[in-house]
Amino acid sequence: MLRARPLFASLLVLTMIAGTLLAAVPRAAAEGETAQPGGTLPGNPAIQLVKVAEGFMDPVNLAAPNDGTGRLFVVERVGFIRIIDADGKVLPDPFLDLTELVQNDYLEQGLLGLAFHPDYKTNGLFYVNLTDYHTNGDTFIMEFHVSADNPNVADREGGRLMLAVNQPYVNHNGGSLHFGPDGYLYIGMGDGGMGGDPYDMAQNRSELLGKMLRIDVETDGDAPYGIPEDNPYATARVVQSNSITDVIGETEGLSLEAAEYHPAYQREIWAFGLRNPWQFSFDAKTGDLYIADVGQVTWEEINFQPADSTGGENYGWDIMEGSHCYPAVVTECPRAQIGVLPVAEYKHGPDGCAITGIGVYRGEEFKSLDGIYFNSDWCSGKFWGLQRGDDGNWNYQELLDTKLLVTGAGADTTGNLYATACTCEYTRQYNAFENPTGTVWRIVAADQIPEGAVTAPLEGDAATPVA
Repeated sequence: MLRARPLFASLLVLTMIAGTLLAAVPRAAAEGETAQPGGTLPGNPAIQLVKVAEGFMDPVNLAAPNDGTGRLFVVERVGFIRIIDADGKVLPDPFLDLTELVQNDYLEQGLLGLAFHPDYKTNGLFYVNLTDYHTNGDTFIMEFHVSADNPNVADREGGRLMLAVNQPYVNHNGGSLHFGPDGYLYIGMGDGGMGGDPYDMAQNRSELLGKMLRIDVETDGDAPYGIPEDNPYATARVVQSNSITDVIGETEGLSLEAAEYHPAYQREIWAFGLRNPWQFSFDAKTGDLYIADVGQVTWEEINFQPADSTGGENYGWDIMEGSHCYPAVVTECPRAQIGVLPVAEYKHGPDGCAITGIGVYRGEEFKSLDGIYFNSDWCSGKFWGLQRGDDGNWNYQELLDTKLLVTGAGADTTGNLYATACTCEYTRQYNAFENPTGTVWRIVAADQIPEGAVTAPLEGDAATPVA
């Protein structure tokens, strides 16, 4: 039976119908630079998924505030945020209802991301990423506050728009947003949609699309947010006349060579060259950043940024797709200009066609999973683990093959990892309000499945309770 079309494969079906699906050329990267499935993780771990809750309308993300309550907050693409309490019960009333504000005509639009302020327990602030109905799908980053008299209800009327980004098409909106270990808010922005980045957004640093953004939510005055001083394009503003002479906002030690003057570059940019970073996450222990970037027609990729990065990485799109030239008919491309190849990738086909990043496990319960970065694929339902060995090489191993269509992910405050799934379809006629079949699953070690738990349906099997 054919699966529903991929949530984030971005017009892959139209591309195939048009006959433009291109065969992959030999790997652009030298062997060992970019890992592919087939490796073996240290200890050869095994995993399973256990069901946490169900009955959601297109769940696409999950987050947890560090407030000691043990609650999980599930983002429904239609515009609701729902709460799973510490006992695993889904509360009947939503934490936040933005259904009248959210544009969700297509499966890549909607309420897409949620991040709680690191000091949420004290200040009650949280942030959402959505596509706005009134602007026909522009990305809005908004700040909200929990209500003063009910910790399970947000103050809907107190929302504040922080950042708006024009979206030329309905797909490649990105979606995730997370606070980094530095306290700044990171926002994953897709290239704006269609296929092949027709406006060349990802490589254009005067645009916010196709980027990882980094902003400071703590700001003085009337500015909606601040720009961290160490953002790669934040240190100088230049006035150009007949020659480059005047520097505005010069900082101590800044080189004044003309080659460094880029007055049009957007100061929010932290990294660029991304196609659709639907899910990214930080390693809670090391601070390293993993970006799962959804590919075009041939490759899905995982990008890695170490915690000590100073930003400015170019992850290659649309010069590269994965570690390969794009389009695939190109046999040589300027890899030296890219600088950062993905640490792992897989090819479209049996492994899938739309990557969903999950995160690095840092819980206490499953020691065999510590330090492993997990991802799934929306089309295949497979789960992989990625980890760097003592020799510095990355190992990428398939760990589970499920029937789930994995849409998003998240973590709780103790380091457990969760995946969201739905039986949704990539059509304009699809109505998520009529399809409350979404589920939330927790990743566990296969030899430590809780008694009585419902496990994920595997290829050829059905979901059954564990005796």
